Amino acid sequence: MTALNPVMTVGDQIDEVLEVHGVSDRGTRERRVLALMTDMHLPDPAMLRHRYPFQLSGGQRQRILIAMAMALEPRLLIADEPTTALDVTTQAKILKLIKELQIKHGIGVLFITHDFGVVADIADQVVVMRQGCVVERGSVREVLDHPSHPYTRALIDAVPRLRAADATPPEARSVLLEIDAVSKSYRSRGFGLFTKRGQTLALDKVSLTIGHGETVGLVGESGSGKTTLGQCVMRLLDIDQGQLRFAGQQVQDLRRAALKALRPQIQMIFQDPFASLNPRHRVGRIITENVILSGVRPAEALRRMDEVLRLVGLDASAAQRFPHEFSGGQRQRIGIARALVMQPRLIVADEAVSALDVSVQQQVLALLRDIRERLGLSMLFITHDLRVASQICDRIAVMHKGRIVETGTVEAIARAPKHPYTRRLFQAMPGQAWEQRIELAAA
Repeated sequence: MTALNPVMTVGDQIDEVLEVHGVSDRGTRERRVLALMTDMHLPDPAMLRHRYPFQLSGGQRQRILIAMAMALEPRLLIADEPTTALDVTTQAKILKLIKELQIKHGIGVLFITHDFGVVADIADQVVVMRQGCVVERGSVREVLDHPSHPYTRALIDAVPRLRAADATPPEARSVLLEIDAVSKSYRSRGFGLFTKRGQTLALDKVSLTIGHGETVGLVGESGSGKTTLGQCVMRLLDIDQGQLRFAGQQVQDLRRAALKALRPQIQMIFQDPFASLNPRHRVGRIITENVILSGVRPAEALRRMDEVLRLVGLDASAAQRFPHEFSGGQRQRIGIARALVMQPRLIVADEAVSALDVSVQQQVLALLRDIRERLGLSMLFITHDLRVASQICDRIAVMHKGRIVETGTVEAIARAPKHPYTRRLFQAMPGQAWEQRIELAAA
């Protein structure tokens, strides 16, 4: 998202690497750019090279970066968390591409990651680091199947595994949120004087319910419509068709005072714990600002803040500090506190743990489970990771191209996925062979 220049076409950015490093002939550079993009399995390189980064998907942007790294035919490729923000199917394609490039060009790869499933699929040797020191090294089978250092064992234990949730059956819950045949489309920009604007259908007659105290996981690839649905539930976006009912009240047409009264009841936890907090404000202001704007007296807002800070495991002194003084996991806890201080009935968690390493991810998931049980909250948990969804969700809804193609309990979908797309998501999860070995050894 941030490593590409937003005002240069992707082809020009690859071309620039070649030009700066001495390839002066324009025709040679152009042929090399097209060859690199072809090697990256990008569709229609001749057309795609004239596009800007925002016009490409996350997986396509990552392939452009790999093309730039491969342009000078390196002997060593350093890949720093290249798949962390990608959905499982895109992740699988990027890993396959890196492996292909390694074999084709005979290069070495230093692959930096916190995902042990990825390590199991791509690595030959593993080095485990903690606080700047190497604590363990060895072959991938030695380290992952028989870890010797306590820190390595703790990391492996923290890896989320696909399991059925122990929860009250969904049918026993009364409905809090009802999404009924909701559609939403975006008008796409036209490029050029005579180019017509098109339309992208982000949501296509989506229907879903969330019960009181229930957590429903919304799973799918990037671009499937998950975040759009979450923003429609939050009323950050207006729907085109369908109905949204919250606690029996129609909410899609609420305006002004009625909408203001609804907002505290539905809150969002954002994906990026770095970008979602104002770096110029102290934590106290970040947490209390919205609740004061909603009409709560400042003294009551401060009391609520102290309460939610304790609830998320932070000291009251955190209110006087700035976001940059906290780790990523602590910042996500601040984001959770900001949502909880409004005393909501429903939380929309949009990829709330995808940017965190496995040990911090485990802590935040445990915190969310604990908060849900203590406060009786409902949650729409948006994620691209089926393993993470199985840790916290009572039911899972699978989205594909703006539609929900399958819903069911975690156990039912994990054991017998019915839709071909759901089966494809399961097949794309990294590290499945390693996870099966671990489970067999434990048994």
